Amino acid sequence: MDSYKVVLLDESLVERINYREAFEKAGDFEIINESNDGQKGYEMICEQKPDLVVMDIVLETYDGFELLDRLMKVEHKPKILVVSSLKNDGFIQKAIDSGASYYMLKPIISELLVKRSRELFENNVVESMLSIQKNSRVRAIEEKLSNIFLTIGIPAHIKGYQFLREAVKLAMKEPSIINSITGQLYPNIAKIFSTSASKVERAIRHAIEVAWNRGKIENINEIFGIKVYNTNEKPTNGEFIALVADKMLFEGA
Repeated sequence: MDSYKVVLLDESLVERINYREAFEKAGDFEIINESNDGQKGYEMICEQKPDLVVMDIVLETYDGFELLDRLMKVEHKPKILVVSSLKNDGFIQKAIDSGASYYMLKPIISELLVKRSRELFENNVVESMLSIQKNSRVRAIEEKLSNIFLTIGIPAHIKGYQFLREAVKLAMKEPSIINSITGQLYPNIAKIFSTSASKVERAIRHAIEVAWNRGKIENINEIFGIKVYNTNEKPTNGEFIALVADKMLFEGA
């Protein structure tokens, strides 16, 4: 291939000029069209079949997410490099899930944009994207666990809170570990936090007791969707960890 055909989609004319000049200077890219409008961009892509689309999320008519959704259905699928000032992990993950090949945060150096674009065709950015997806998923799991524990009534400052979080994540990753809670689960957590397995067991037990003593049984049953427990019965450590892990996995965490 003599050069890669590129469509530029960005609300800012200044940005498009900078990108265009950098690509033209590189020599192995050809800017075949550009726009600030997502709908027009979609029509350009369908008609001209570029190799690469460099686009922002903020566009007129169709925003970037709408455009990505539509491009998922076209027969000719170009590489898509998103360049945006939207820094939220959720936006980044949504773009990747919707077909974006790479995501760069503004402001950027135009020469770096060209470098990343070239790497897309050399398959050198797959690992970076997998890393972004993995980190986003880890943060989503952490946030969800925090919401569950705080709603139930387990305060974040007690040691058992941290141990429980780790226990649930281990049980999500390897569900069978719940069958060896004293032989594997507690020792693994103890190793992470440089403590003993017995201290892990006691701290988790204390965290569960704190929640029950606070009397938030309605919150607990509401979170799990059924009447799991009443005030007079508390789950074992293993039962509670398995219950939370199952809920997380069921909801696609």
